[in-house]
Amino acid sequence: MKNLLNSFLRIWVKIALHLYFRKITVVGKENIPKGKPVILVANHQNALIDPLLLATHTQLKPWFLTRASAFKNSFVSKLLNLIRMLPVYRIRDGFSSIAQNEQIFAQTISILAQNGSVIIFAEGNHSLNRNLRPLSKGFTRMALGLLEKFPKKEPVILPVAIEYSAHKHPGSHVKITFGPTISVLADTHPGKLTRQVQQNLGAMLVTIPDDSYEKDLKRLIENGIDLTDRMAVSDFLTYGEAKSKLPFYSGMRKKVMNLVHFPLFLIWLAISPKIEDRVFESTFKFLIGFSLGPIFYLLLILGVLYSSEPSWFLTWMILGIFSIFWNKSPQE
Repeated sequence: MKNLLNSFLRIWVKIALHLYFRKITVVGKENIPKGKPVILVANHQNALIDPLLLATHTQLKPWFLTRASAFKNSFVSKLLNLIRMLPVYRIRDGFSSIAQNEQIFAQTISILAQNGSVIIFAEGNHSLNRNLRPLSKGFTRMALGLLEKFPKKEPVILPVAIEYSAHKHPGSHVKITFGPTISVLADTHPGKLTRQVQQNLGAMLVTIPDDSYEKDLKRLIENGIDLTDRMAVSDFLTYGEAKSKLPFYSGMRKKVMNLVHFPLFLIWLAISPKIEDRVFESTFKFLIGFSLGPIFYLLLILGVLYSSEPSWFLTWMILGIFSIFWNKSPQE
């Protein structure tokens, strides 16, 4: 029953993600191995959206390691476990909690031993910054721990790059890139393995120089450069030539979307000031649409079927559907 619920939820989330984003591009699917223990190491830029994208676009049914603070509420803890998330405890959670990581570590080894897959966001935190941050060695400990207990296994590390044309906006473009796998058997030195993954993953991601990050990011956005296109970003930063400009109506699309869906927009306005970490903006927007969007359209359908003014509800519903597909704001 648990697996059935997980599969149903996965399908529902995938449909919702394709409605939320303008386009989701997946590159390198041929690099996803079969019949082996797989540790996916991904960058982390967009809070809960990142694991939801990987859960629905890998075909691996992976488990996720995420910070333990998300599991404080018992209901939320059960829900996160349903979608295959496991807590990782940090020093800030208290020294007494760190010991619980051994149990989680043993559970991940058990999953991998059955040729399962585990995703770890090895930067250790999330950030809207588009450059790759230093990776922790947790995934190497996991891989080598599996080899120590099951020496005949052949675990691989699969680097995954997740990039957004606009982190905070619905209607943006997402690019997921699966790189070539890295064999753990080829080099069992933890430091070398970490550096290899850091190098491979960094080469897959858009890079904006740290010393002029904000200035360059602003120029890229103003010139309509696709921030999921590594070569386009590199060429613009090198030569300063833009191939396209943002259309004059790009800002209008967001306004139309908010106007037509104003009940949902009002909920967002009420929630937004309470969000302490702005990286979660897109997560909350998605969850509002995911949970309340179907109710909103169900009420419109009921209005069409049973109200004295069905044409008014039908027009509203058509405008709403139109705005979803027109809302393609490509930049922040």
